[in-house]
Amino acid sequence: MSLKHPKIIVAALDTSQRAAGVLEEAVDLAQKLGGKVLLVRAVGIPHEIPPEALSATPNAVPEILGRIAREDLEQRARAVPEGLLHGIQVRTGVGWQVICDEADAADADLIVIGSHGYQGIDRLLGTTASRVVNHATRSVLVVREKPVKSA
Repeated sequence: MSLKHPKIIVAALDTSQRAAGVLEEAVDLAQKLGGKVLLVRAVGIPHEIPPEALSATPNAVPEILGRIAREDLEQRARAVPEGLLHGIQVRTGVGWQVICDEADAADADLIVIGSHGYQGIDRLLGTTASRVVNHATRSVLVVREKPVKSA
């Protein structure tokens, strides 16, 4: 595993506005360092929502959410320059675990993930990002959201 010449860079994406910056950073690194980008998205089913409240066929919910996530990643993949896309991976599960597992499965050299704002370490990184940093067997680059400039 070499950060000087990474073969695979995982771009851990979600539905937030930060996702565009994460993808941009991953693509920029891939272009500069000669790597390829693997777009990864975890789809989670909220535990607090009872399945019967979601639909008459609760087993269809993960499939529907997965399809929507895949369509989103396919759209984002169009922004990746030709030859730099390693693939797209959507999996149902806990975000940080999916990201770490997919990075391991792809033998990725680097995970690029967005930060978020909560409290303590989670305020600096976000719960998913902090868990990826703590549990990943790969190097992790955390992309901070650019501050909004006031007029």
